[in-house]
Amino acid sequence: MFSDKLRIFSGSSNPELARKISGELGLPLGAITISRFKSGEVYCHYEETIRNCHVFLVQSFSHPINENLVELLVMIDAAKRASAKTINIIMPYYGYARQERKAAPREPISAKMLADILTTVGATRIITIDLHAPAIQGFFNIPVDHLTALDLISDHLKSKNIKNPVVVSPDAGRASTAEKLANYLDSPFAIMIKKRPAHNESVITHVIGDVEGQTPIIIEDLIDTGSTIVNVVEGLKERGAEDVYVCATHPLFSGNALQKLDHPMIREVVVTDSIALPDIRSDRFRVLSVAPMLADATKIIMQGGSISTLFKNAGV
Repeated sequence: MFSDKLRIFSGSSNPELARKISGELGLPLGAITISRFKSGEVYCHYEETIRNCHVFLVQSFSHPINENLVELLVMIDAAKRASAKTINIIMPYYGYARQERKAAPREPISAKMLADILTTVGATRIITIDLHAPAIQGFFNIPVDHLTALDLISDHLKSKNIKNPVVVSPDAGRASTAEKLANYLDSPFAIMIKKRPAHNESVITHVIGDVEGQTPIIIEDLIDTGSTIVNVVEGLKERGAEDVYVCATHPLFSGNALQKLDHPMIREVVVTDSIALPDIRSDRFRVLSVAPMLADATKIIMQGGSISTLFKNAGV
């Protein structure tokens, strides 16, 4: 049985998701102690043997991202020194992914740097969801299983029976994802053209496609401050669109993003639990769980098979 040598451990970033994954697999969550010295240094100790085991570490790079990163590195190192057979990182949200290229001179490519660090420390596989740029998979010299929450989101939207839907990509980078979702929903799609005067700021300049009288479905990989989404929503309304649905895989929700997104022109905000969320009391938000998908991916990795069988689009 594959579970005999499978161990799942959770970091501090999203223990509830780790519990859901282990529950889907019918396995107990592994016992691990993670603490801090008075100086802030991270301490980790596995409370059970993991020698010759396939270890799966669940850690998302959410806030505080640098704390969670160092914690994961310490967990990987401890597993390597405890003679784990493989060290598989279930990282639903891959942080620093927005720095995947040099947009200006003298900038870092932090997404590549992070890949190098994880590999050097001892990770043997990465399981992640909806990377900001799919090409980041190529930054690793170890296997990367790149999953997508698009099926989860599309099934939820189909259940809403939305009238006159149009899928909207908030920028050119999301156009491919918007097209896939539009195909799933059998609807048209549109693209917003924007410019960024600074980080976490954007200005809508053009809309390619017809949105007047339509119900927009905005699809994003992540929502950070919410400012871009609100700008897109208001830009669509100025062009005659109906109230919108907002969909994203990773709810970073920095600062007062929740308040911004509780917007009268937004019908629903659909996100996943790839990142631990605060208690949201507004009915405007819907959280879909990625735990069953991650559990199925774990089974496939342990038993053999194709990850693509998890998705409607076999090209994923």
